[in-house]
Amino acid sequence: MAKLEKHIHGDFDATLAMLDEGIMGGSMSASLEDSSDFSCGGVRCAVRVYERYSWTGGNRLSMTLTLFGLGNELDISAITSGGSNAMFFKMNTIGEDAFLGTVQELI
Repeated sequence: MAKLEKHIHGDFDATLAMLDEGIMGGSMSASLEDSSDFSCGGVRCAVRVYERYSWTGGNRLSMTLTLFGLGNELDISAITSGGSNAMFFKMNTIGEDAFLGTVQELI
């Protein structure tokens, strides 16, 4: 598992669209598996779950992206999971790191 958290300033909708387009365009096997959107009292939260094939690991892995914002104050959390072939401990997390790197480059 790999994790990236950042606090940024920007427009919520534009940032979400940029992240979605960048993640989906970053890999031909990337897919949006599901999404949820919440708002309350001006606070917004968007959750996205993406999946892609990891050529290095020979398997699929997922990334959960959460964008949380109030006005132009935004928090991003991206967490990858999967991509390991080991039964009892994590091995070969290169695919997870690469998937997470997509978001890191975008922000």
